[in-house]
Amino acid sequence: MLEKAISDARLDDNYLKNVSFVNDVLTDVDISKIEFESVEFVKCQFINCNFSRTSFYDSDFMNSDFSNCNFEDSYWKKAQISECKGSGSNFNQSHFKEAVLSNSSFRYTNCTLSVWENCTISDCNFQEAFLSEVKFKKVNLKAVDFQRTDFFKTSLKGIDLSNCLIEGITLSDTFSELKGAKINALQAVDIVQILGVKII
Repeated sequence: MLEKAISDARLDDNYLKNVSFVNDVLTDVDISKIEFESVEFVKCQFINCNFSRTSFYDSDFMNSDFSNCNFEDSYWKKAQISECKGSGSNFNQSHFKEAVLSNSSFRYTNCTLSVWENCTISDCNFQEAFLSEVKFKKVNLKAVDFQRTDFFKTSLKGIDLSNCLIEGITLSDTFSELKGAKINALQAVDIVQILGVKII
């Protein structure tokens, strides 16, 4: 049982390693400050759980639901999130390094002030998420839905958005966030409209 394992970890330097959890359901559990290494969460559900200041090393979330949970100030290195539901979760000030996110939903998530280094994000839904003041470093994006996402004060320089949906994104008045970003011709039409230019 995952809940018991977390309780035991509290007595063992907040550390869990080399274990898999399948079909566990946790509600209102404080998981904060736990360090997970080579841990798998498969078909698990987390309801109103607190993951703040947790660390995930070589750990995987697969086909799990952690919507509306708090991951503030969490750290992810070589972690994978696939086929998961994380809508409404709080990843404020979190750090992702060499992480892989795929086929998952992160609608309405708060990723403000987060850092993403050498990460791959593919086939994910970030509609209406908050990605303001984020630092992207060598991030690979493929078929990511960023419609109506807030990129305020987030530099997208060098980021290839050409395979993503970016309609209705929020930018600053100067639109400086898009300087140096890579977009396709159809996206350029949307960006021109954001700039207030009319195409005739």
